[in-house]
Amino acid sequence: MPEPQQPEGAIAATGMGGAMDLATSEGATLEKAAGPDGGGPSDKPRSLWSDAWRDLRRNPVFILSALVILFLVVISLWPSLIASGNPLKCDLSKAQEGSQPGHPFGYDGQGCDVYTRTVYGARTSVTVGVCATLGVALLGSVLGGLAGFFGGFWDSILSRTTDIFFAIPVVLGGLVLLSVVTSSTVWPVIGFMVLLGWPQISRIARGSVITAKQNDYVQAARALGASNSRLLLRHITPNAVAPVIVVATIALGTYISLEATLSYLGVGLKPPTVSWGIDISAASAYIRNAPHMLLWPAGALAVTVLAFIMLGDAVRDALDPKLR
Repeated sequence: MPEPQQPEGAIAATGMGGAMDLATSEGATLEKAAGPDGGGPSDKPRSLWSDAWRDLRRNPVFILSALVILFLVVISLWPSLIASGNPLKCDLSKAQEGSQPGHPFGYDGQGCDVYTRTVYGARTSVTVGVCATLGVALLGSVLGGLAGFFGGFWDSILSRTTDIFFAIPVVLGGLVLLSVVTSSTVWPVIGFMVLLGWPQISRIARGSVITAKQNDYVQAARALGASNSRLLLRHITPNAVAPVIVVATIALGTYISLEATLSYLGVGLKPPTVSWGIDISAASAYIRNAPHMLLWPAGALAVTVLAFIMLGDAVRDALDPKLR
């Protein structure tokens, strides 16, 4: 005898004493799986990075700061696009003069065009900030990530080493270490920032790796025989790098202001290098008679640092699920 057919929406018994719905047809099953929005089961869930990028595109703070930073990068690479003069060409007969046609920012104490020097000073500040941030992020992430992953003796060594570096005042350390350097290039200043800046990133990376390696997917990969290098590169690093990116983005503006501070104190960059810190230091003696000498480089420095801090805040808000 033919078996009786199940009616539509019938309930069938399972082997464990439970029950489940029998699908009426394959098409109905696929339609139910697709959902009301038409997305099929093959649709991949959005990742943290895709969600962050979607939030950043809708954030006016991110858009504004990104445009300012993009402008700074462009004039750093090609300053002649908006400044046709030579920042080292000076005329003492025009020293401390104010705004004139073709020279909107006036002249400094040596008769150099303040507008041209302000534009060319962006190249130095952006170069120092970007290179220092990359060096700090790379060194701190590697040391902190390895210490957090392996733990034990090396973790204790890193913790005590970072405590020593945290005890060194940054400005005082710069006065001591850079006062013996005679080079006028940016590399001694960048090296100093990397030397004293990596402990902060290493602490962030260490804590992030310790948190990530305790997740279930890492334990499952380890149980399946994944090597330490695969665990670090494939499973832990992509899920632990977000806090490092946020801190490094905010720190970039801090390094730019630190370079200006050290140059102002006379131990950072040195002439003939064009720097906002050098110009601010030279203009401080003429602030009453010629305030324009101080206003423009100081304003450019403030806008640059503020743009990077705003960018870092926007990235933090987008990458931190707790703030959503």
